[in-house]
Amino acid sequence: MTIKYDYSGYRILVTGGTSGIGLSAAHMYHEAGADVVITGTKAPENYDVDLSAFSFKQMDLEDNASIDAVAKEVSAEGGLDVLVNNAGLAFASQGLDEHDPDIFARAVQMHLTGVYRLSHGLVDRLADSKLPGGGAIVNIASVTSFMGVDLTLGYGAAKTGILGLIRGMAVDLGKRNIRVNAVAAGLTQTGMTSIMFDNPEWIDPTLRRTPLLRLGKPEDIAGAVLFVSSSAAQWMTGQAIVIDGGYTIFG
Repeated sequence: MTIKYDYSGYRILVTGGTSGIGLSAAHMYHEAGADVVITGTKAPENYDVDLSAFSFKQMDLEDNASIDAVAKEVSAEGGLDVLVNNAGLAFASQGLDEHDPDIFARAVQMHLTGVYRLSHGLVDRLADSKLPGGGAIVNIASVTSFMGVDLTLGYGAAKTGILGLIRGMAVDLGKRNIRVNAVAAGLTQTGMTSIMFDNPEWIDPTLRRTPLLRLGKPEDIAGAVLFVSSSAAQWMTGQAIVIDGGYTIFG
């Protein structure tokens, strides 16, 4: 049975909505009736997927002025009910060394500092939401929020920081009827993780450790995102749901 959500009349912003988990979540929200805005680092015509169902904003999480501009534009256009902070990049997948302090700093800016900056810029709009349970911020965390992976040192540090961020923001924003949670993704088949999927030394041990005996698909994570922002989770805040096929249950 497929669970159906009704987001008709609500406005959702999904960062990094041009591929992978973000694109899957954007489609699910759209199919549930929402007005969906997505962001990408390039102009929309430079993507090889159909993005016509969504409004599009160009944004670079390494550029604070770009983040502020999107927050201002989205706010000026009307209400906002859900912010999904999904955009990101494992620099190791681009052949960059996250042990390098400069690359490490870029990873933290993209996956933690930039996430907070955009969220902060949209708080007033989210506070006005009439979504049951209030406005919702959903951050995409990772199994690297809970365990060390040396290849993605900066990424993992930032994703661990997301856990502290959602807790602090949940306390701060609860009084404004805004819920802040995270969905922690296991190894999911996206373009960003292709460096791992193409390497049997990574994949084979991962599958052996995963009780459900398969790797993740974008829709596995996107489904949890829709739940966390829905009325079914309206008494949930400051929490991280781990969606990883059971990978992390072994500690």
